[in-house]
Amino acid sequence: MPIHVVLVDDHAVVREGLKALLNREADIEVVGETGSAAGVLDLVQEARPEVVVMDLQLGAGQNGVEATRELVKKKPAVKVVILSMYDDEELVFRALEAGAKGYVLKRAGVEELVTAIRLVNSGDAYLDPRIARRVIEGLQNRLPFTRAAETAEPELTERETEVLRLAAEGLTNAEIARRLVISVKTVQAHRANIMQKLGLHDRVDLVKYAIKKGILKLEAD
Repeated sequence: MPIHVVLVDDHAVVREGLKALLNREADIEVVGETGSAAGVLDLVQEARPEVVVMDLQLGAGQNGVEATRELVKKKPAVKVVILSMYDDEELVFRALEAGAKGYVLKRAGVEELVTAIRLVNSGDAYLDPRIARRVIEGLQNRLPFTRAAETAEPELTERETEVLRLAAEGLTNAEIARRLVISVKTVQAHRANIMQKLGLHDRVDLVKYAIKKGILKLEAD
């Protein structure tokens, strides 16, 4: 079964271009498109996509972040990938806080958007490599840890710690598997155990935990 995708962008030419490129992928099918945030919920209800690719600025005062927040609230099973021309970390934080699972810059190639769609559909998250470092640095002084992460002090195995560090650095499950010479399913199992042990909910919490514990160290540029 292909991954069903809905496109939300106020420029028709952009939607048509993305639709043509994404439909070339054997495992992706664009099942709907709209240029307005107002029609997103109805379209999602009708088209039943797994992933929505959402422009951050939709014109006429419409806000992709708020549209994402509303969509995730009403349709929590739908994964949202933000496609934006803006690389400001504040906008990225707002999008993640609204419930987006991916953030891709418009200047990226379509291959990057395809990767993001596949990852968020599989339950993972994706952050454009061009902004990932600044976002991680910003997390050091931003969102608080969840109570579970602060109060519990579970012990991770050596392999779980390795997986935690690589995941926090932004590597995908497949990349971690290649790095550690283990299967992708084993990586997925380790990540699930880590999240359960630490009481974390998503990659944002995972990165914050790794920074707090010194597992992820940021070197000066």
